[in-house]
Parts: sequence; C-alpha cells; structure tokens
Amino acid sequence: MLVALLPGDGIGPEIITQARRVLDALAIEGLVYEEALVGGVAYKAVGHPLPPATLDLARRADAILFGAVGDPDCDALERHLRPEQAILGLRKELGLFANLRPAKMFAELADASTLRPEVASAIDLMIIRELNGDVYFGEKAMRTTADGQREGYDIMSYNEGEVRRIAHVAFRTAQARRGRLCSVDKANVLETSQLWRDVMIETAADYPDVVLSHMYVDNAAMQLVRNPGQFDVIVTGNLFGDILSDQASMCVGSIGLLASAALDGAGKGLYEPIHGSAPDIAGQGKANPLATVLSAAMMLRYSLGLPDQADRIEAAVARALAGGARGADLGGTMSTAQIGDAVVAAL
Repeated sequence: MLVALLPGDGIGPEIITQARRVLDALAIEGLVYEEALVGGVAYKAVGHPLPPATLDLARRADAILFGAVGDPDCDALERHLRPEQAILGLRKELGLFANLRPAKMFAELADASTLRPEVASAIDLMIIRELNGDVYFGEKAMRTTADGQREGYDIMSYNEGEVRRIAHVAFRTAQARRGRLCSVDKANVLETSQLWRDVMIETAADYPDVVLSHMYVDNAAMQLVRNPGQFDVIVTGNLFGDILSDQASMCVGSIGLLASAALDGAGKGLYEPIHGSAPDIAGQGKANPLATVLSAAMMLRYSLGLPDQADRIEAAVARALAGGARGADLGGTMSTAQIGDAVVAAL
C-alpha cells in the first residue's frame, strides 16, 4: 500500500509529520510512503505548484495524505501558478468528486465551542461536498464592459450526471449512518440549484430507507448555529459546501479538528485537514495536528480498507483530548509535537 505524502506549504510539513508518527505507531504491515513537493514550495523549486512528478506519484499511490497549500509570496502570480491550483488540479486530474467532511463534537471539548454546550454536544454530522463542478471549475475571466468598466465573471453550472453521482454517495453515506439526508441548495433563485434539487428527488427513489429533505443554503447556515443536532448527512455543491463545512468546524470548537476525504468513484482518495496553510504560525510549533491525524484515520477507513486501525486512531485522539491535549486554538498551551506525543501515547 503506497501513500503519497504531500506536506505543502506553511504548517503543512509540521502536521504531516505528526500524522506520520501516529501511522508509524500502528506498525501497519506493507504500508510505505513517498513524499513530493506541492503548492508554493513546488513553484519555488520547479516553477509549478503541481509538478509532473507529484502528479505521477498521486496517480500511482493508493491514497494521498495532504498537508496544506498557500503562500503569501505567491499571491501576485498568474492564477494558474498559484499554490491553491495544486489541490484543484489534483481533484480534477484524479476525478476526486466527493468530499466527505465529518463534524462531531468530542464530549471533552463542549466548552471550546462558541455554541452553548447543550447545543454543541449534539453535533454529529457528515457534510458531503461536490468537488469537480460549480463556480470553481466553470468558465471565468475578467473583461471590460461597453462603458469601460472592469467586470469579473464566474459561471456556476452542473449537469445531471455530476449531480447524480454525488447524490448516490450521499444516499449511501446516509444509509450507513442514521438514514437522514438534507440536500442544501438555492433553488429559489438559481437554475443550477433547481437541477440539483430535481436530480436529488429522482435519485431518492433508489433509496426508500433514507429520508430526504431540502434546505436553502442561507437557512442551513443559520440552522448549523441554531440546532446543528438536527443534521445527519448534508449534501451540497462545491461553493456552498466550502462555506458550510468551515462553519461546522467552528461549531465543534476549532477548524484544527476537522478532517476530510476527497474520493473518486473507486474509493481512492486524497485526505487533508480542512484548514489552510496558516503562514502566520508556520514553523512555530503552534499548529493543531489533530485534523491531519483524523484525516489519516479516514484514509485507513475509506481507501486502505483498515477500519479497525482507523477506529484506534480516533479513539486515541478522544483519549488525548480527555487528558488535556490542547493547543492554542483550543485555549491550551501544548505544541504541535506535544499533541502528537499525546496521541501516540494514547495508542
């Protein structure tokens, strides 16, 4: 089993190091790693954020463990050379269309959420975000209008095949959980969302054991704060999913706790924390590595067929948190490496 390690920029190398320590502690037979450059560090080294050698490794690997990309030094580059294009490129080239982002409240951290403990403690949901369509991949450009003004445009679009394949992932995920699926859209004003809703309703006929509901994205954002316990599985498009999953991360206390998986149709995936590269704290040992550690657990479960080992990591994270393993993002003082130590010790 080959895992591609792509640490990337900012805090990426620090958090990947701790995830690798946890994986090594499991001593999984046959698990091997190869590392490659990605993002800003790749651009600075070879002139492109997703070099051919990195893409080749990603294609050969059984799974990819990704740190973060983003470098302020690269903000003035042409868009196709910016670090963030690496992750978009990997999603497109590998066909990673289904993004799974779990948000679950650790009982030990109920006081870390900005929500009341009795509200936060009920959070146990999965956000499924479509990754290959929407405004992120639609036609986009800058142009000049007839009266000489600059105008930017980004086209939002989905075809029914793209919606149907993410719908099947969402319904199957709901079947494996509590049987409730909420589809989030903006069908009252967007034709793209009307198609989304129509296809979700059509696909529901194949899953009579799942209860399908619909919610406009603005209401969903409010409900995640008001009553997040009502949600089991949420499925939504690329743009809405990007925003709602970050919101869910703060509902459970810190963006440093949320893992994610980006899967193709065969179960191969790229696994990464949902936070960014945090260049302001890079190299200072302040980053919370738990989202990356939990991403490694998802990798074992969804791509490498090792659910028992995934359970061990998740249980170790819970025990470490119960023992007080908190960094600055959760009001604690532990360093990145000390949090890693606590998880390894819990294993």
